[in-house]
Amino acid sequence: MTDLATSLAALPLFGLIRDGGWTMWLIAALSVITLAVVLWKLWSLWRLGVWGGSHSRAALVLWAQGRPREAMDQVRGRPSARARVAQAAIGTSLDPRFDEAAAREETARVARQALFRSRAGLRALELIATIAPLLGLLGTVLGMIAAFQVLQSSGNQADPSDLAGGIWVALLTTAAGMAVAIPAGVALSWFESVSDRLQSDLEDLATRVFVARDAPAAPPARSRLEAAE
Repeated sequence: MTDLATSLAALPLFGLIRDGGWTMWLIAALSVITLAVVLWKLWSLWRLGVWGGSHSRAALVLWAQGRPREAMDQVRGRPSARARVAQAAIGTSLDPRFDEAAAREETARVARQALFRSRAGLRALELIATIAPLLGLLGTVLGMIAAFQVLQSSGNQADPSDLAGGIWVALLTTAAGMAVAIPAGVALSWFESVSDRLQSDLEDLATRVFVARDAPAAPPARSRLEAAE
């Protein structure tokens, strides 16, 4: 354990964290949490199938062609958010127990659950993007206070290099806080855009299913002889 502690202490990054004080340790912990949340969020969105949708699009085509059973087979049992919403919309449309209002409500419920899952974890990223620079600023203020206390106690014997060194260490926490907050904010913005796109797709999907359901059957085309007459 002693050798491990010595090796860590020799690392430049570890030395910067140690010199920055307790606020630097908190910022370092936030950086680890940010990375974990981003990786978990990518895996969660992949599980939701937010970058897919081929089966739901194929189901829409089949549904519009008047082939409901084949459309249902395209999305039945698939875990993606679009497939679940398509399955709910088509399934309730085929089920005589559901009128149009109940079918729309059930489809909206399934869509809300999918959207809730797509937005899970975003509050954590938002919180990190907010408090990381504040922690950095707090560390800088505390470091500046300590540096000027040293300057005051030194009196006329104060060494400007000591003051500069204390200020440099104090400003380190602000830089570290922004270095954590910026990636967290970028990831938050991107995940929100993915969720917004998914919401738009789910609304469009459900609307197209119910519009095709309520559309009147097309009249048979006239023959060439009837057209000529």
